[in-house]
Amino acid sequence: MNFDGELEKRKNLVEEILETYLPKAEGEQRIVLEAMRYAVSAGGKRLRPILMAESAALFAKESEVWRTDFTEVPGPSTIGALPPFMAAIEFIHTYSLIHDDLPALDNDDYRRGRKTTHVVYGEDIAVIAGDGLLNYAYETAMRAFGKAVTIEDYQRVECAMNFLGRRAGVYGMVGGQCADLLAEKPGAVPTEETLLYIHKNKTAALIQAAMTIGAVLAGADEKAVAQLTKCAENIGVAFQIQDDILDVTSSLEVLGKPTGSDEKNHKLTYVTLHGLEESKKQVSKLSVEAVDILRSFPRENAILETLVERLINREK
Repeated sequence: MNFDGELEKRKNLVEEILETYLPKAEGEQRIVLEAMRYAVSAGGKRLRPILMAESAALFAKESEVWRTDFTEVPGPSTIGALPPFMAAIEFIHTYSLIHDDLPALDNDDYRRGRKTTHVVYGEDIAVIAGDGLLNYAYETAMRAFGKAVTIEDYQRVECAMNFLGRRAGVYGMVGGQCADLLAEKPGAVPTEETLLYIHKNKTAALIQAAMTIGAVLAGADEKAVAQLTKCAENIGVAFQIQDDILDVTSSLEVLGKPTGSDEKNHKLTYVTLHGLEESKKQVSKLSVEAVDILRSFPRENAILETLVERLINREK
């Protein structure tokens, strides 16, 4: 298997999907639409849409999942609902990055190797560009109901909408972001329990949304969805610990964003609590457990397994 080639194909398909759903920068609101497009087009791994489709491929054929024509789809008709959800989750992820980079939060000038949205368009437009992407994400995801045919189809799309809303919101990513900000306040004494809450919500929750939505739309049962929820939690926590490691060991040239920001902002991280070596061991442990869960499903997905291992142990 040529993993890099296969991954590039998938990323290109995601780019096509994003371009299909992104609104054109025109009208009186052109500038905010332009800022939204700027942020989305900054590139990146497109991890969450790819994880969504590959999780669906655990329960449906790969040829059914990775396609652009969904007019005649074998299997659950809700496989055709994947593209709007894939676009929606990337829009939500991108809005969170726009807001994370703002001076009031992480105050970063670079993201994915180029100037952040607020540096290019100003803080005011960056704020509403993030707001615009978040709201437009739900507009986009709602289009999935147009792919439903049976009552069961509608129930699957409704379930997927619930996963998306809850895990992106105050009981997921936003809640984790709140805890992260409070942990940085003067006088705060965050614990390891707080740190894990932040990782499980700020980072892992959106990965959980991606993987469970893919599974639900492909017709997975409740037990399989619960297993993927745990798998995604491991991936998200390990991903964030690795991010903390890279903030200490990498560089702007390699990472595409400034390093050392955790220390500068006096942030509690797994590395500051346990040191580099123990952090690396934890990343390895979580990675093995996640891949073992993936291998427990009847349908093998070597692409997904390799992707998880590479993402968790990435160098940038």
